[in-house]
Amino acid sequence: MLMKTKVTPAYYTAKGAAFIGDSRELLEDLPDDSVNLVITSPPFALQRQKEYGNLDQHDYIDWFLEFARIVRRKLRDDGSFVVDFGGAYMKGVPARSLYNFRVMIRMVDELRFFLAEDFYWFNPSKLPSPIEWVNKRKLRVKDSVNTVWWFSKTEWPKADITKVLAPYSDRMKKLIEDPEKFYTPKVRPSGHDIGKGFAKDNGGAIPSNLLQISNSESNGQYLTGCKTMGVKGHPARFPAKLPEFFIRMLTDPDDLVVDIFGGSNTTGQVAEAEGRRWVAFEAMPEYVAASSLRFLDKYTSQEQMQYVYEKIRSGESVNIGEYLRQSRLDLREEIAEYSPQPGVPADAAR
Repeated sequence: MLMKTKVTPAYYTAKGAAFIGDSRELLEDLPDDSVNLVITSPPFALQRQKEYGNLDQHDYIDWFLEFARIVRRKLRDDGSFVVDFGGAYMKGVPARSLYNFRVMIRMVDELRFFLAEDFYWFNPSKLPSPIEWVNKRKLRVKDSVNTVWWFSKTEWPKADITKVLAPYSDRMKKLIEDPEKFYTPKVRPSGHDIGKGFAKDNGGAIPSNLLQISNSESNGQYLTGCKTMGVKGHPARFPAKLPEFFIRMLTDPDDLVVDIFGGSNTTGQVAEAEGRRWVAFEAMPEYVAASSLRFLDKYTSQEQMQYVYEKIRSGESVNIGEYLRQSRLDLREEIAEYSPQPGVPADAAR
């Protein structure tokens, strides 16, 4: 069992479960010291109210720390808490808000988290914003970087960067192939001695803390399903490559990954694909119901999608794995029924 709770999951798979409710309450049903990674993207502290809910910047920090206090108890000693915060401006003026930095400082000073490392997610496909200062008055450049804080419960969280190595550049590939042709070892002005070992093939380059990931998906299973059903997708999804990076680096197979602001449940989908157990919490039933579309497949009909969606919206619990097995069985039986048998005319088979 992932968690002992009186609340029935909205849907579940072989590896995880999605729940509808306030994660401050649902987190309490997880045992203390049981979670390997909490990774999430909470509603941002924006001045303009969004449809998915957000708070005033002054209230936001206290609100977020309510969740963080509980998260710390649930994390294992080598566990991590990764949070994506978008930037924001102060109300009515082209000056930046420091809310995301204030959250980080209070997490360390008050809740005794450690800042393992600060990451910066560069989204090259992000639209110019804020409109007032960028598009209209042209006083500021577009905001295309989010801060992603990697917090840990102790100074020694589980981590292995060899699981997230970046592809070598073409130049580095040539250097590895023939080091003497492209590089002469020498002492740098700083005093560092770069020897021939620099050209060793380690399977990839060490990644930096600047993550360049476009958030421009338009034809994945989730959005395709939403479009097919006429359901609006979650307006603030993060790309699968973002949680994938941290899940691979900070956890092992069968570790438990939790998202406390599940949204469209990108985290659960990635965790499932990576062989991790997962739990996702989301307060809005329509978002949870739509997120189930991530776990269906291309053979699922619109009627079947609608059936799953409505069952979740009505408060019933859906076993996604069992539903997929049954739908595939029905499909095979339907194909067999309408496929001509050897030596039997097609019309006779019908």
